[in-house]
Amino acid sequence: MEIWQYAILFLIGIVVGFVNVMAGGGSLLTLPVMLFLGVPGPVANGTNRIAILAQMATAAVAFFRKGYSDFRLSLTLALAAVPGAVVGALVAVRLEGVLFNRILAVIMLAVMLVMATQKQTPEYTGAPPRKPRLVLAHVLMAVLGIYGGFIQVGAGFLFMPILYGTLGLDLVRVNMHKSFIITVYTTAALLVFAWQVELFWILGLTLAAGTSIGAWLSAHVQVAQGERIIRLVLNTVLALFIIKLLFFS
Repeated sequence: MEIWQYAILFLIGIVVGFVNVMAGGGSLLTLPVMLFLGVPGPVANGTNRIAILAQMATAAVAFFRKGYSDFRLSLTLALAAVPGAVVGALVAVRLEGVLFNRILAVIMLAVMLVMATQKQTPEYTGAPPRKPRLVLAHVLMAVLGIYGGFIQVGAGFLFMPILYGTLGLDLVRVNMHKSFIITVYTTAALLVFAWQVELFWILGLTLAAGTSIGAWLSAHVQVAQGERIIRLVLNTVLALFIIKLLFFS
């Protein structure tokens, strides 16, 4: 690759990191770019995890420094997702989905509808969710781990109905937990990809540098602006990706 190609990847990474932490779906941009550059599908899927890991770890630290943390809940949810992420990654290194784009479009449309019809959550008081809802959230997270390990594209959207709808958390805390959980299970998935396929580390690290900057900016904007900016970005990104997947893929 030429230097200008790495520069473009870095700039794309900033945008992707910002969008991924606030809403999700950034991999719908990074994966096609890598495929366009000639990176094989499974290798691109694995290399993309380098950037995902960097941006989510950066966002988790930024949220923590701003006073947003619930380590115990984040950790138990993350550990519930890890086994599925390993299984999903093991499948991903061998299979490439054909109908995946349209299935993902339907999933994102469902998430958009859930977010639109969900009753406004009260201001967060710090009270722990009830036990049945906690159990359900961990079960759903275990299932989400499989999907995240397999492809990760759009997985960020699926955290919304689980953490926002099931646990009743405000959207800033949803993204706080999301950043930590994805950091943990992506570490496991990345190890599987590194074991099974030859990753493009320089490409991945270049992208990771950009996504880390975008993630840091996103976390700080969310803390400052609250739910309003998250809803705006989330719904805009969802609508654009649904149109792209249904009519331009």
